[in-house]
Amino acid sequence: QVTVVESGGGLVQAGGSLRLSCAASGNIFSINAMSWYRQAPGKERELVATITAGGNINYADFVKGRFTISRTDARNTVFLQMNSLKPDDTAVYYCNAEYYIDSYSRSFSWGQGTQVTVSS
Repeated sequence: QVTVVESGGGLVQAGGSLRLSCAASGNIFSINAMSWYRQAPGKERELVATITAGGNINYADFVKGRFTISRTDARNTVFLQMNSLKPDDTAVYYCNAEYYIDSYSRSFSWGQGTQVTVSS
């Protein structure tokens, strides 16, 4: 059993900043990648940023230059620093952990989500 827990959401004015945190724990042999997704009302869930075990980072075009993903040395905790927030960034932000439970079995788990609301 693996648990993924996000924190750090809230209400902020446009132009402000928030920092989200996500921790994965449980039956994890190794982390393969951790990602942030978001889902706005009436829209599909979309990828925001990913950091792989090797440290490769990818961002969606709509957050490049504004959001930064980082992690702890243990690789099971990731952060999303969100600057210059816009009302369009309003969404529930979800953390996804992709991991191995042994040397060859890969799985993934989602967190429960954290609400980010940006007022204009």
